[in-house]
This record gives sequence, C-alpha cells and structure tokens, in this order.
Amino acid sequence: MTLQDTKVREAASHEAASRPRRRRVPLTPYLFLAPGLALFAVCVLYPITQAVRMSFYDWKIVASATSEFLGLDNYARALEDPQFWVALGNTGFYAVATLVPQVVLGLAVALLLHKRSPAQPLYRVLYYLPVVTSWVVVSLLFRFLFADAGLVNFALSEVVPVTDGQISWLADRWTGMVAISALGVWKGIGWSMMIFLAALQGVPTSLLEAATVDGASRWQRFRAVTLPAIRAALGFVTIMLVIGSFNVFISVYLMTGGGPAGRTDVLLTYMYHQAFGNLDFGYGSAIAVILTAIVLVLSLVQLRLFRDRDAGQVP
Repeated sequence: MTLQDTKVREAASHEAASRPRRRRVPLTPYLFLAPGLALFAVCVLYPITQAVRMSFYDWKIVASATSEFLGLDNYARALEDPQFWVALGNTGFYAVATLVPQVVLGLAVALLLHKRSPAQPLYRVLYYLPVVTSWVVVSLLFRFLFADAGLVNFALSEVVPVTDGQISWLADRWTGMVAISALGVWKGIGWSMMIFLAALQGVPTSLLEAATVDGASRWQRFRAVTLPAIRAALGFVTIMLVIGSFNVFISVYLMTGGGPAGRTDVLLTYMYHQAFGNLDFGYGSAIAVILTAIVLVLSLVQLRLFRDRDAGQVP
C-alpha cells in the first residue's frame, strides 16, 4: 500500500466521521403500539367518521337502496324538532341534578374516610360498591323502588307520612327525571370519593399543622389549605361527570324507556329511537354529532375556567 493510498483512506475515514450520523428509529415500540392503534382505528375512528358522513344523508340501511345526500338538512331538522329540545333539556337537567350532589357528597365522604380508623377499608369498599355494580341491575332495581307500589312510595306514605297517596314517579316527566337522577347520584358518589381520597393524600400536612397553630378553624383550614390543594382533582371530577351525564342511556332506557310519550327522553335515547326505532340513521347520526359537539364545548369551557383559576392563584 502506497503512501498516497493511505492518505486517501485517512481522508475518507475522517470525512465519514465528520458526517452527522442518522438517528436510527427503533421499530420495537411501534410494533407493540400497532395492534392497539389498529383496534382504535377500526373501533373508534372509523365509526366516528362514518357517523359524521351518515349525518349528511337520508341513509338507507338496505345496501341496494341509494342514500340521498341532504347536506345540513338533518341538523336543521334537529333545531326545529320540539322533541329534540325536550331531550336536550332533560339531559341538561340530569347533568345539573347529578353533578352537584356527586361532587359535594363525594368530597364529604372522602373527608370522612380520610381519617384513620380500623373500619376505613370496609367503608371505602361499601361506598365504591355501587360504582362497579352493573347499570342494568341497578336500573331495574330503581325501577321497582320507584314503582307505584314500590318502596319509595311506601316510605313516603307510611314510614314518613309526607304524601297521602302514591306518586307515579315514572309516569311524569320531572318526577321520572328525579328518579333517574337519584340513581345517577347513588351510583356515582363512590367514584368521586375515590378521586378525592387520592387528592387528599397530597395535601401538605405542614400547612394544615401551621394553620392549626395559627388558630384556624376546621372550615378555615379546609377553605384555605385543602380546597386549593385538590383543585386539580375537583376540575377533573367535574369535567368527567359532565361528560358522563351527557352520555346517560341505560338508566333512562330501562327505567322509563323515554316515556311517557318521549317526555323523559335524553339525547342518547332519542337518538337510539330515531336510528333503531324509526330506522332514520341519518337523523340519528346528526343528533350524535350535535351531542359530541356540545360535550366538547362544555369540556373546553371547563378546562379554561379551571386553568384561569389556577393561574390566578399563582403569586
């Protein structure tokens, strides 16, 4: 090997070393993610896009029939449909009637169970048990409880004589919504309690002790120390409960079926009746898209409100 060849090789190796090395992208993580992403695309993304597409058509379920393109007619129909507004009002009533009790009672129970006691694990299980109980089972149970000859009417007329006769809870719009909301509150308190219990573990003990030394009462310690410390959990619980309340379906469908005459319909049951009862899949899809938009807007508004409050507390 000549001296010139050696210099050429050294120059080539130096040039290769000075070049930026391309970062090799590992394929293993993507291989593990691929089955989940494929399942998400098939079970979530495709149904969403198909529902949005169907909302612009007079969709025919028969493959041989031609679906007629309607544009925004299904959305305009929803805005002019009185029953749609009844269902939307019932959904809003359910959201308000279940949100406040679940937050307040869930936080109250969490504060009580946050204290150390030998029976603490048992109480946590008992409060959380309704959360893991089947919606079908508890809906049928509450349907019997609020029946004309059910336990609720017996308690109100015999045990605590508030009424003279029976109340047809499930035969009227507002009493039916009260019964459905009672089920939602009873079933959801345990979930809120567990989130608040986890948040209470992170409240600084030193601040509570300092407030106690300064003579702050229990309510003052809760308002000035505990509540700001669990504000993130409070925002999370509120957003999730609002989303869940707008997705209520099983309890309404099994307790009242949307009756009488659709007076207790919520958006999901009304969408179900239109799509699978009347086979009007285009209109049902439009209602689903409107519901999704409402939930998205409410979630963004709540996120903004809680972020603004947190930002306002930063010194």
